Amino acid sequence: MCVSSCSQISVAHLRGEASHERREELTPFVFPRHSCVKADEVVSTAPFHLDLWFYFTLQNWVLDFGRPIAMLVFPLEWFPLNKPSVGDYLHMAYNIITPFLLLKLIERSPRTLPRSMIYVSIITFIMGASIHLVGDSVNHRLIFSGYQNHLSVRENPIIKNLKPETLIDSFELLYYYDEYLGHSMWYIPFFLILFMYFSGCFTPTTAESSMPGAALPLVVPSGLYYWYLVTEGQIFILFIFTFFAMLALVLHQKRKRLFLDSNGLFLLSSFALTLLLVALWVAWLWNDPVLRKKYPGVIYVPEPWAFYTLHVSSRH
Repeated sequence: MCVSSCSQISVAHLRGEASHERREELTPFVFPRHSCVKADEVVSTAPFHLDLWFYFTLQNWVLDFGRPIAMLVFPLEWFPLNKPSVGDYLHMAYNIITPFLLLKLIERSPRTLPRSMIYVSIITFIMGASIHLVGDSVNHRLIFSGYQNHLSVRENPIIKNLKPETLIDSFELLYYYDEYLGHSMWYIPFFLILFMYFSGCFTPTTAESSMPGAALPLVVPSGLYYWYLVTEGQIFILFIFTFFAMLALVLHQKRKRLFLDSNGLFLLSSFALTLLLVALWVAWLWNDPVLRKKYPGVIYVPEPWAFYTLHVSSRH
């Protein structure tokens, strides 16, 4: 009995020493209890996604901004008015490529984002962009018939004399799908996805909180495109809400000693440049009486294509 008892004590003692050694080995890899940064808030910092941001900026300029320009440049004989235009085909490509790039961007996020919200946002984005495709196609084709973007639907010379007058209601419905429903279902999930991605762009080290030199040339075209998106899409409220939410998140994370990484700095810098360009655009057209009539209310942000039909195309 004595030998057995001594053996049990020795085995328990050896197990205790082994357990103590294992705890000592694991101790250096555990964050201190009173650390300023919690263990679950620290994630690996992602490198700058130069390829994705470049493709994203390029396709935005070519497939979105370039759509109406391509419709004016290519001969009308190549794309008759009763057939899809070259801009429509560019819009179709945009509706496929943009969701793909957004998903690739989310995949590279160092933070795990809610999948269900991502999927619903992508589906809504595609649906809204597709609704806009149809409405915008008809709207831009009407320009060749004398439709003027700086006037409302009922004030347009080619619309106001239509008979029966219920046809005007149909054109206003088309305008609603294009400018309101389509834009809302397109841009709200778009900015939501960008904000969710932005929420994972933080690092605990200040050394990683800087943009590489290759990112700087992309800031200007990226910010300029978002200026076009905000003004032509009439989504200034959505944009400014997203921008201030990003700033609030930066200040909140800074209290936890977390700083923006290169991707977050790129996105925030692009949005800051966009806000500056929108302010300059509004200041330049502040006293325009015709545009003031079309865009009444407190928030006055004229559309670039309305400016084009009023001050550029009317001279030719």
